[in-house]
Amino acid sequence: MGPTTDEPVLEPGTVNFIVGLTGGIGSGKSTVADLFAALGTEVVDADLIAREVVAPGEPALAAIAAHFGEEVMLPDGGLNRRLLRERVFAEPMQKDWLNALLHPLIRERMLAACAAARSPYCLLVVPLLVENGLTGLTDRVLVVDVSPELQLARTVRRDRANEAQIRAIMAAQASREQRLAAADDVLDNSDSDMAGIKAAVAGLHRKYLAQAQSA
Repeated sequence: MGPTTDEPVLEPGTVNFIVGLTGGIGSGKSTVADLFAALGTEVVDADLIAREVVAPGEPALAAIAAHFGEEVMLPDGGLNRRLLRERVFAEPMQKDWLNALLHPLIRERMLAACAAARSPYCLLVVPLLVENGLTGLTDRVLVVDVSPELQLARTVRRDRANEAQIRAIMAAQASREQRLAAADDVLDNSDSDMAGIKAAVAGLHRKYLAQAQSA
């Protein structure tokens, strides 16, 4: 379902309004992003772009293999993400090297994708928007908010992971308070009532359309 005829719209190719969507692990960012997409909003997903920049044939993948060794490569030529993740978590300096390589590439592709969007505004989904200091790339920051306890319970159930692993990931992310401090808008996703979430997204969609029109 797209915007109704009485909602403000912009001509395709004139997007100059970016809404950054973020939230902690297990907050429901993907569900919220899908609801915006169903309303006709183009979604740029930083996680997908992060995978693209290390796909086979990409210069970044060759640089990673040269730096870390062929053991971080899979037999099919892809990246062994699990092993690389273990390496960089064990060695902070290696994490810094990897971030210095990948972050500029991801940022460049994110901005290019937003510029190419043909909806009135673009939704930029970045799990680490606050942590990586990327709020300045956006016109509005929308935080999908749930309690840490609910984050933990949802993620353990979804990923079939143990609590210690999820708590470690949560500890490496911004705190709930830090995310809320950076937010222009907050969507409370603690209720499992999908109708309520859809209504909240629809209201934000109308708001962003109007703001994009006047930007």
